[in-house]
Amino acid sequence: MDKEDLRLTSAEIGTLWGEYVNGTVVDIVNKYMLSIIEDEQIKTLFEDAIETFGSQKKQISTFIENEGFPVPVGFTEADLNKEAKRLFSDIFCLHYLHIMTLHGLIGHTTSFSTSVRKDLRDFYDLCIDSGKKMYHQTIELLLEKGHFQRDPYFYPEINPDFISGQQFLDGYFGDQRPLAATEIISISFNIKKKIMEKSLSIGFSQVAQSKEVRKFLKLAQKTSDKQIQSFGEILHQDNLPVPMSWESEITTSQDSPFSDKLMVYHIGFLLQTAQAFHGAGLATAMRTDLVLNYEQTILKSLMVTKEWFNIMTKNKWLEQPPLAPNRKEIAKDK
Repeated sequence: MDKEDLRLTSAEIGTLWGEYVNGTVVDIVNKYMLSIIEDEQIKTLFEDAIETFGSQKKQISTFIENEGFPVPVGFTEADLNKEAKRLFSDIFCLHYLHIMTLHGLIGHTTSFSTSVRKDLRDFYDLCIDSGKKMYHQTIELLLEKGHFQRDPYFYPEINPDFISGQQFLDGYFGDQRPLAATEIISISFNIKKKIMEKSLSIGFSQVAQSKEVRKFLKLAQKTSDKQIQSFGEILHQDNLPVPMSWESEITTSQDSPFSDKLMVYHIGFLLQTAQAFHGAGLATAMRTDLVLNYEQTILKSLMVTKEWFNIMTKNKWLEQPPLAPNRKEIAKDK
């Protein structure tokens, strides 16, 4: 069947809609960072990222328009103040680009896996290739500048071993076993994500205009900090290093580069995507203390996300995605 004969499915429209809105948030932040970055190597990566998304944005708009759906508003230059004073260091900007590239790769892969139409699959193929290229480039530059944080090292065992009893699951009583490599994957990844979330919350809270927004951002910062400490303590118990924080890479500027709407949405986006990573960590956790830690983290994050939703809807900042037809209402109007 020709691609023209296939309508986009709800999943395909949904992923395009999400890619557009979330992409425009990061694009606006990237444009501000480009305006303040002094390091030429870092600046080049941001120029490439902005140019790449510009092409992707046009193609996404075409897909959506051809199906008769309105293109989302997303975030625009109206949410940006390029004349604002420096809020982030060059190195923080590079860390940001690396983390957001990782988010993009995961998002593109998810979108690809839900796509059927060949032209859409081909598009996400290109997005994934661009994301992989940027991922390599950000890692290489962070390594070159001595700022990439490696995960803990293990020393190899002589022979393979097998789990021999229930004590492997015990995280509170008896002889608590050391963390497994499969558990450290999620712990380390979640800490790094929370560090970015906390750092942005700190910077955004300094420059937010609304008292209500500042209060929310401080709540997000406090919650992220507690979760970093909680996961960090688990690593400390096994004498494993905890990823370093980036608060010192935030300046003391109170001059806002972004609209309150963009800053609140951005933190909400990080909170929501983090929930998927918390769930993945919970699925691989085999020690009872880890399971409880993830459950508490997920619950607390849900509470903060509820506050986020209230602020976004109260201010009419939350754009509604395409909805399924309301058959009951259609029947009533007949």
